[in-house]
Amino acid sequence: MIKIGEYNELEVIKQLDFGIYLRADDAEILMPTKWVPAGTQIGDMLNVFIFRDSDDRLIATTVTPFATANTFAYLEVKQANNFGAFLDWGMDKDLLVPFREQPVKMEQGRSYVVYVYVDETTNRLVASVKLTRYIKNNDIRVMDGDQVDLLIYSETPMGFNAIVNNMYSGLIYKNEIFETIRIGDKVKGFVKQVREDNKIDLSLQKSGFELVDDVKWRILKMMKEENGFLSLNDNSSPEEIKAKLQISKKAFKKAIGALYRERLVKLTDKGVVLI
Repeated sequence: MIKIGEYNELEVIKQLDFGIYLRADDAEILMPTKWVPAGTQIGDMLNVFIFRDSDDRLIATTVTPFATANTFAYLEVKQANNFGAFLDWGMDKDLLVPFREQPVKMEQGRSYVVYVYVDETTNRLVASVKLTRYIKNNDIRVMDGDQVDLLIYSETPMGFNAIVNNMYSGLIYKNEIFETIRIGDKVKGFVKQVREDNKIDLSLQKSGFELVDDVKWRILKMMKEENGFLSLNDNSSPEEIKAKLQISKKAFKKAIGALYRERLVKLTDKGVVLI
């Protein structure tokens, strides 16, 4: 069965002046000439993206869109009116966010995190800014310590909310952020805790011994680049440490202590010296 808004492996069955036709169940889907890979022959299998054009025809393309069905994405509004907003998603035809799917009217030139899906009524790809409808925290399949893919989608007084593995929502607390992040950023993170109320606490850094090992490597790498000296010590402010290493003072002290015990560094009043 053809999956609209997704990739499908289809067989080439016809070649014409204006394109090729691909077999799709009992139907045929056109791929215009501009997207046909050079050297394509009848009988070839192509991995193609399927969508509907302005005339409501199913079309195949080898162009890679910025988002596919059933995914969250950060997309820019090219045009907005009372009917809806039209997003740039890397295709000739813009992606519609119906007005009913906008909690607040979207503005041209701004970018938003949206959820892309196939509308059941029109069978067309559309998008929504009502993200909570598509977040599935009632059935969480990640565990404490897991590395996860994050898409930052909103900021609160407590921190930044992120889509986790394209399924869940989690929170990164502001006092645990040691690098610049913005809405729309895609980053790697870690599950700090899955709480009993089905909320997920996230971290951009590993925890425990893994974090210490990671910070140790980062410090050693920086020291080698700076002639074996790091101008930080126990008296350095959290702000200085964050600016130089993007970590907390607590993580810095643990890593330096471990390096000292391993006799890899010497501690001085002016900083840390590589042995």
